[in-house]
Amino acid sequence: MGKPQSVGNFRFWFADERWEWSDEVAVMHGYPPGTVTPTTELLLAHKHPEDRAQVASALAKTVEHGEPFSSRHRIIDTDGAVHHVIVVADRMIGEHGELVGTAGYYIDVTGTLEEHRQETLDDTLPELYAARAVIEQAKGALMLVYGISPEQAFKVLSWRSQETNVKLRALAAQLVADIGSMVHSTVHMRTEFDHLLLTAHERIQAGS
Repeated sequence: MGKPQSVGNFRFWFADERWEWSDEVAVMHGYPPGTVTPTTELLLAHKHPEDRAQVASALAKTVEHGEPFSSRHRIIDTDGAVHHVIVVADRMIGEHGELVGTAGYYIDVTGTLEEHRQETLDDTLPELYAARAVIEQAKGALMLVYGISPEQAFKVLSWRSQETNVKLRALAAQLVADIGSMVHSTVHMRTEFDHLLLTAHERIQAGS
């Protein structure tokens, strides 16, 4: 998956606004693993000043309406370096089927196309050429929903491919096919797409 800190997971419980984050997310923010307990205040303090209000609003909707915490924004680590991150999340369900929180991933998409290719293309280059069209379509969907560049969209696809051990071509094709099932509402489009992205491998495996 490239550099260890490029992707990390988190959980957020609605009832007491309690956060858990992986070592990778801690490192993104500039903290050695296990040295800090994440809180809403701490997370907001690391947001880029121009993005902080947007993220605070997204968090408020998460707490008030039970929506997954999803966002594209910048964070500033403890050394002052700026990271461009995408937060992809889904609902977290309790043992009795109740909605208890949101869980997902921070994806650090900072960097250049060449860096992304160096990290991800060694194993996927042959199938990339064989399935360029469907991969480009999936990238286009990611770019539209998340407002990111082609390079960043490719990194997100490559991350899910490696995270789920599903070929890049198959993942892209499944995602493109799934888009037709989305309810066309700009209000919930991001939430629906996050869910499709995080569960595409399950539909591929079910169809195998």
